[in-house]
Amino acid sequence: MAEKTEKKELAILRLLQKANAPLASSRLTENLQAMGHEVSERTVRHYLLELDRRGLTSNLGKKGRSITVAGQMELDNARIFDKVGFLTAKIDQLTYRMSFDLHRRSGTVISNISLIPLSLLSRAVPMVCKVYAAGYSMGCMMALFAPGEQLGDMIIPENMAGLGTVCSITLNGVLLAHGIPTHASFGGLLELRDRKPVRFVEIIKYDGSSLVPLEIFIRSGMTDYLGAIKTGDGRIGVGFREMPADSRDGVLSLIQELEKVGLGAFLMVGWPGQPLLEIPVLEGQIGAVVIGGLNPVAVLEETGIRIQSQAMSGLVEYERLFHYRELEARAQALTR
Repeated sequence: MAEKTEKKELAILRLLQKANAPLASSRLTENLQAMGHEVSERTVRHYLLELDRRGLTSNLGKKGRSITVAGQMELDNARIFDKVGFLTAKIDQLTYRMSFDLHRRSGTVISNISLIPLSLLSRAVPMVCKVYAAGYSMGCMMALFAPGEQLGDMIIPENMAGLGTVCSITLNGVLLAHGIPTHASFGGLLELRDRKPVRFVEIIKYDGSSLVPLEIFIRSGMTDYLGAIKTGDGRIGVGFREMPADSRDGVLSLIQELEKVGLGAFLMVGWPGQPLLEIPVLEGQIGAVVIGGLNPVAVLEETGIRIQSQAMSGLVEYERLFHYRELEARAQALTR
């Protein structure tokens, strides 16, 4: 397949995915031209026929085209080099779009979503709550989505539940709203001994990966939440942030406010220009270690419960969140 053709077909699939609704060829042509692609509506119709033939789009007549499950998979797998850097762009986009007001306790925060069969939900609840109780989570708030509900591009399938955990990128948005620019450097696997951070055993930079680091660690079986919970010795997912050195006092003050609203996740805050857990920090910057948002559900993989997680899935209203201690009752109500 010619490279230019592939790029245009993938652009069409991305537009259909983003729209989350059927789009006519005329609308697709307008959007493609706005993106800088030189195409006519006739050419777009030709691309759509080819995508229909390969089962990547579905022709809904006058309504237009919609993306199929196969089309979604094609986007996930295609042109890996184009996706390097996409992760940092998504972080910046969601940081800008979230609207959470720390003092009013309202607005949207960034949420991850993890799918789990309803039949396994009651078995999963105790382990999820243990991670929260041990303090290895992004705060103490979470959400539960029923079949048919939607978060971002993810629609909860029939006979499944969606466990929503607050993404640690939410902290970037809160700090930005208070005038503190924050750079998400990398995701890492942090070794704990006696419940205290010791060192990073693995790191993956956000700008060099097409996948969320913690998702990689979870799927690879590299985590040890069970050990962290039971003995205090284990490996958990964290993120590394860098902020202006002059903002340190402001960051520490905001950490206290975040903990009051159930969004505390800062594990460590370094000193200006000083390494943090052997990670070098530039002069004029401070480093910080924040707890990974997917940690509460990651433990399920270690107990044999397979889940499908999507980090930074979308935005959810803070009012929709609840304290993790309510999860058992809400799960029981959902499975009746």
